[in-house]
Amino acid sequence: MFHSALLPLAADAGPAASTPQLVLAALIGIFVIVGLIVWLKMHPFLALVLGSGVLAIIAGTGLTDAFTSFSTGLGTTVAGVGVLIALGAIIGKLLIDSGGADRIVDTILDKTPVKRLPWAMALIAFVIGIPLFFEVGVVLLIPVVMIVARRMRVNPILVGIPALAGLSALHGLVPPHPGPLLAIDALGADLGLTLGLGLLVAVPTVIVSGPLLAIPLTRWVRLAPPVSVLGVSDATAGTAGGDAAGDGGRAGDGGSLPNATAGLRKPSFGVSVLVVLLPVILMLARSLVEIAGATETGYGTVLEFLGTPLVALLITSLFALVAFGTAVGRTRQQLGDLVGSSFAPIAGILLIVGAGGGFKQTLVDSGVGEVIASGIADAGITPLLAGWIVAALIRIATGSATVATITAAGIMAPLAAGLDPTQAALLVLAIGAGSVFLSHVNDAGFWLVKEYFGMTVGQTFKTWSLMESVLSVVALLVVLVLGAFI
Repeated sequence: MFHSALLPLAADAGPAASTPQLVLAALIGIFVIVGLIVWLKMHPFLALVLGSGVLAIIAGTGLTDAFTSFSTGLGTTVAGVGVLIALGAIIGKLLIDSGGADRIVDTILDKTPVKRLPWAMALIAFVIGIPLFFEVGVVLLIPVVMIVARRMRVNPILVGIPALAGLSALHGLVPPHPGPLLAIDALGADLGLTLGLGLLVAVPTVIVSGPLLAIPLTRWVRLAPPVSVLGVSDATAGTAGGDAAGDGGRAGDGGSLPNATAGLRKPSFGVSVLVVLLPVILMLARSLVEIAGATETGYGTVLEFLGTPLVALLITSLFALVAFGTAVGRTRQQLGDLVGSSFAPIAGILLIVGAGGGFKQTLVDSGVGEVIASGIADAGITPLLAGWIVAALIRIATGSATVATITAAGIMAPLAAGLDPTQAALLVLAIGAGSVFLSHVNDAGFWLVKEYFGMTVGQTFKTWSLMESVLSVVALLVVLVLGAFI
């Protein structure tokens, strides 16, 4: 099981402060975080640090110990989650720069008729989105969306929404993305089980909020086929797949992105997909062995070791170095530089995730989380629905899916201690579903999508924001159905 054991409360006998004081501490701490991010535009890392200190002091922690729990939680979280995020960044960087992602896109689009393009884009996003951070996936796929929309002469919403739905669902529901990893760590859930259930939830969620929803959205927001991507013409963005002025008869013509692979061999489709799916296969195999009770057998011991998240991602990273490095003609020095460059984009993510772990630990050690969780239990709200509501409210307020996941996981951690492994995994997914609800003007993703598609603010609300809300609600419904039967 992948999780750090929740540290004991600062006072074993229970919270030192009264219940009203603890509730007030939680509300003010969250208000400080939200206010600093929304109104003062402060970086979430600093906002989480300050919010944790305010919460601890109001909850009765002495000034000298105000940041003790925060520091402990930050260290524990980075130790447990940070390494996995770093390994995932290496895999994603190699996948993109080697042309492996292009190969997956080209192969799928090349065999897709026009009427099935929305489904193909959802599939591409679903596969590529497993190891890639959301923003990286957007930057990778949206130019492809625009090229395909131009060649097929269709509304870019028709092919763009399915791609965005696939990326967003994976971002909120499936490890090794930072949000799900952090929630798994905070709630003591099993990573392999959460991964399997996350994929199970993501499939119908993407179908409904992607290809099916895209059809009415194209009627509500009519966009002409694009002539450029952020000011770059299709001719400039075209690749070896075909001339930008081609006949438009095949989606695969020019479907890939410009990349720095001149002079290098492009990896095959099979190898590219294997790199993406290898950690998933290893972690799911470990979960199956544990469910079957075969961990004491010879093969069970091996699979349990190979499926440990750190080992699975490390093996995949080493395999990617060969498949996307030496096998395609890169030198060792080039590979070293490429790996080094993969860490810069995740520095901010690691700081936010670590600070979120510190805030979570402050909630736990002060007794605030226990009090709020007891209130939720007494109110008769199921943990799954409560987790979704808390995450959705924080998401709407801050615009950050990661902050929403962190806060909700910290609040729900005491309730998760009494859940069986399946319910704990579903709670992670419920929180993840809530964390992507209603992206609007305080979310960087809102503006990223707006600019790429060349839409107005109103059109972005009618497409992107609506899609995120539908995705969040559908994922919650699927989680609740699974929770009722398993």
